[in-house]
Formats: sequence, C-alpha cells, structure tokens
Amino acid sequence: MGKLRVLSGREICAILRQHGFAEVRQRGSHIIMQRTHGADTITVPLPNYAEMRRGTQQAIIRQSGLDRILFES
Repeated sequence: MGKLRVLSGREICAILRQHGFAEVRQRGSHIIMQRTHGADTITVPLPNYAEMRRGTQQAIIRQSGLDRILFES
C-alpha cells in the first residue's frame, strides 16, 4: 500500500467524476457527489480545500468504495 498524495478538493472531484460520480450540489465549501449503483445511491460529501488532510481523504475513499490506488502517488 502506497502513500496517499496530497490532493485538493477539485482533484478528488475529478477522480470521482472519472468513476461515475456526479456533482449534485455545493453548499459553502462542501461539494456533494453522488453515484447510482443499481438500486443504491452512494453519496460522498467532500470539502473544497486546497490541500485535503489524509484522514479526510481516507474517509472519502471509504465512503466512495473506490480503490485506494487511485489516490496514491
């Protein structure tokens, strides 16, 4: 398992967008992204910060269900 890259909120949005997520809305600094998977809907809120903390990135990865490899250097 590699080290997570330091990413911005917009960079994480781009990764999520490439894997079927769509930006649903934004309120303040938080962007809400969703993906419909069968009958389920996966919702991932993420802050639009210049540099995302590693713990926040890990929570986004866990909620999205994507591989950690996509976010590593």
